[in-house]
Formats: sequence, C-alpha cells, structure tokens
Amino acid sequence: MANQLLSTVERRETLPESYVRPEFDRPQLAEVTTDSNIPLIDLASPDKQLVIAEIGLACRTYGFFQVINHGIEEEILEKVMAVGLQFFRLPAEEKAKLYSDEPSKKIRLSTSFNVRKETVRNWRDYLRLHCHPLEELLPEWPSNPESFKEIVSTYCREVRLLGLRLLGAISLSLGLEEDYIENVLGEQEQHMAVNYYPQCPEPDLTYGLPKHTDPNALTILLQDPKVAGLQVLKDGDQWIAVNPRPNALVINLGDQLQALSNGVYKSVWHRAVVNAAQERMSVASFLCPCNSAVISPAGKLVADGDAPMYQSYTYDEYYKKFWSRNLDQEHCLELFRASQLQ
Repeated sequence: MANQLLSTVERRETLPESYVRPEFDRPQLAEVTTDSNIPLIDLASPDKQLVIAEIGLACRTYGFFQVINHGIEEEILEKVMAVGLQFFRLPAEEKAKLYSDEPSKKIRLSTSFNVRKETVRNWRDYLRLHCHPLEELLPEWPSNPESFKEIVSTYCREVRLLGLRLLGAISLSLGLEEDYIENVLGEQEQHMAVNYYPQCPEPDLTYGLPKHTDPNALTILLQDPKVAGLQVLKDGDQWIAVNPRPNALVINLGDQLQALSNGVYKSVWHRAVVNAAQERMSVASFLCPCNSAVISPAGKLVADGDAPMYQSYTYDEYYKKFWSRNLDQEHCLELFRASQLQ
C-alpha cells in the first residue's frame, strides 16, 4: 500500500484521474484574493490587554490569526521543516515501514486524507504523530532521519506551551477565567501532521486538502516560508491566501472553541492548494480535548437569556462523527446544534 505515496514516485507530467476534482469542486485559483488585514498579533507586546482584545477580534471576524514573537526560536522552526523534508525524501522501502491507512493509528505515514473512504484523492502525503504524553509516544516515532526525534520533540514541547498560553488569552477575551477553557478540555491530547505536497502538474484540478474545519480545539500551523498554499474562507464566499510571514505561526480555532464560545468565535473553513513549480511543506499541531471532556457553551455566555447554540457532547462522540464523514461535508458542528434535540 505504501506505493500509493506521492513522495515515492517521480514527478508526473499529468494529473492521475483519481486526483481530478469534478468541475464544480475545483480551486478556482484565479478568484482567490489576498487580504492585507489578516490579523498579525505580536505576543511580546507589553500591553497584554491589547493582545487579548486583538485575539478576541480576530476570533470573531476571521477565525484565525498569525502570531509573531511567540517564543519559539527561528532555528527550531527551520530545523523542523528541514528534517521533515528529509523524512519524505527517504527511500520508499524505509517509508513503507510506517505506512498505514488506519485513521486510529497513533503514528503513521499516509496519503490524501482518508483513503478508505475517498472517491477523489488529495495531493498530499503526511506523517501523523501523537505527541502527548511525549515520553510514552516518542520511542515509536521515526528513527530515520537520525535527528528527527530530537528536533521534532523539542518543537512539540514548545508548541504545547504556546497553545496553552493562547487558550488562556482566548478565555480572557471571552470574559471567562483564564484557565476556563483549559479546565474544560481536560488533559489535552496533542497531535501533529507533517504535510508534504509535491509539485503538481495541474494544480487547478485538485487540492492538497479540500475545505474543512478542524475537529480539535486549537491548531498551530508552521507554514513553508517560501511557498504559499493555505487559503481561508472569509465571509462565507471569498477565499483568501494566507501568505507566509517570516517566523510567524498561523493559529486557527477548531470546532470545539466555536462550541464553547456558543458560536461567537468561528472555526474557520480552510484548504491547502498545490503548486506546479515547487513542493511545499507544512507542520500542523493540534491541541485536542481529552476524549471524556464534555463540550458545551460556557454558562457565562448563555446566562443573559441567549439560548445555547450547541447541545452537550463528549469529544469522543464528536471525533468519531467527524471521521465517519467526508472531509468537506457540512460543518460537523451542525450535527450537534441544540435545535437537533427538538
């Protein structure tokens, strides 16, 4: 099955039929715009109240933002991207040792999104790693390249600290206690996807990943510094390109924060497009509630007579529902609307 990996074959001149999207479901790249107002937040600002206010505004209007001066050294970011690329350039027989199309497997190399369900493939290979508790999972991580475990585990630890710090700021921006969201989510799991998007002969016919929202709480994305690919849906009808900024990280809210905020904050639709001239890398880190965490709108946000938008559910229930569907179907949260109870 590992021969399905895009990173194990020579560059193609035409797009294989199994990757070609129907005409109504193509990226329409000529219609994508740039947005100079994408929120860029300096986490080193001495005005902490301003930072919290900026985060709140970004969460309400865009559903994502970029952060600079986030505390993770530039050298670490560069090393993570470099060792990830080294991994995908390993010989096919080496990568085959880690290949799996079983979504529940904690450490696996795969392709597309969910090859067991899809009718059209996505132009992506990815290495999926569970990262918490790190000491228990690290022995199963790839040992080749030799420096992979050391570099990526260092990054994982830094990203977790950043994620918890951001969750505190998001709590405060909602008028909640700083530790409210962290307490609700419980002992959060942490996953990572090291994504590789090869050069694509016909990028206007396919996706690296089609539009989707993230099922988790918070996503921290390290983009390829030289090759754009992330696009976000703004106002429900306009795709905007999120071009890389030096040493910035992209933060986007997952479905669980939309539910906890009673729909005040948005879990943003986003997608990855591919490139005819260059390969592209990205590293997505996901902070996820523990499976038993009960997710429902914060009581303080519905105390003034506002009806809860979502019914209570466990994260385990949500995650299973998410994986039972196609990636680009309706927002999974729609299945948990309070109106569904009536």
